[in-house]
Amino acid sequence: MPPDPLVTTHVHTDGPIPGPHSLLTLTSAAHTGGGVLISTFSANVRELPGATLHPGALSHWRSRADDWLHSRRASRPPALAMTDYARWIDQFPGAVYVADPARTDHLFVYWYLQRYTGRWPFAGTLLDAAVHSRLECSALCSLTGCRAPHAAPLAATS
Repeated sequence: MPPDPLVTTHVHTDGPIPGPHSLLTLTSAAHTGGGVLISTFSANVRELPGATLHPGALSHWRSRADDWLHSRRASRPPALAMTDYARWIDQFPGAVYVADPARTDHLFVYWYLQRYTGRWPFAGTLLDAAVHSRLECSALCSLTGCRAPHAAPLAATS
């Protein structure tokens, strides 16, 4: 059985890599090793100064205008959002970050936590697509496109 607790994330971005592009939304869920939901965290994050919208992401977000607008509502500065996120994680000693290696969520979360808090607050990282899929938290995302039945995946942004 996997360790307790397990934390998964679901993100939306405006490009393929952090720095030149920004993290826009962060949804995270903490689960027991058995898959029982313990707690959730969600934040809309302001764009990085000087970051640009990648052409592929721009094309995608144009088809999801309502989701784009929702992702910009009540967005918080990255430092504030990531400090709050690290504090939320700190509630779960021994928390293990579960990532799907085929997705960019881990890349953005790691970069933003290091850049704005100076630390990786997890006890470990588990790169396991199957466990991530079992604990998928995209249904907790506030964007309609993530919650709509048979919604097309947010290519290049999630």
